[in-house]
Amino acid sequence: MSMHVTLVLIGVDIPGSGLLREGRHDPATGQWHLPASRHAKIHALEATQTERRFDLVELDRFRYDTAPQIAAWLQHLRGVQAGLRLLDAPEDMLTAGTMPKYLFQRTNGVVGLLERLIEDGCREAIDTGQERLTEGLLEDLSIDLSHAPHRDPAAGEIPDVPTNRTARGTRRGRNTVFDDHGPAAESAS
Repeated sequence: MSMHVTLVLIGVDIPGSGLLREGRHDPATGQWHLPASRHAKIHALEATQTERRFDLVELDRFRYDTAPQIAAWLQHLRGVQAGLRLLDAPEDMLTAGTMPKYLFQRTNGVVGLLERLIEDGCREAIDTGQERLTEGLLEDLSIDLSHAPHRDPAAGEIPDVPTNRTARGTRRGRNTVFDDHGPAAESAS
């Protein structure tokens, strides 16, 4: 049986991970061994069977230097905003005024940092009742990656987080699925 399947997989430093070089983990030493190809004649860098099955697409952080780079960043922000569900969010909340540049400066164009900042910002916007993201609201938040201790800094899984002088840290708010501060909660007491 022949099946044509396309899988889109995302990872950090895939070539260095040994996955495509058919690396083997040695439980005794805890190290990965990346053998040279048996057919390698020059520098032992010929592709393994596994490597030939994948096309790697290198994705770097966004840049903000040229018009096409800024347009790509804005397009990404539009896509992010399309998935947000804040009740008082204007249509161009992430793309109007100085917000795109602000978000870029806070995240250095790293998608994972942008995601963390937006997620924490939405939580704060819901908790405070603002129901929209503003530079002022985001300025009070720090980007916190401590919730993912399994990330490997040596592999590039933890990018440099730009410092924010005024951030007071993130706080985890109440569960906003049920409004426990509304009229029903008051009448129950």
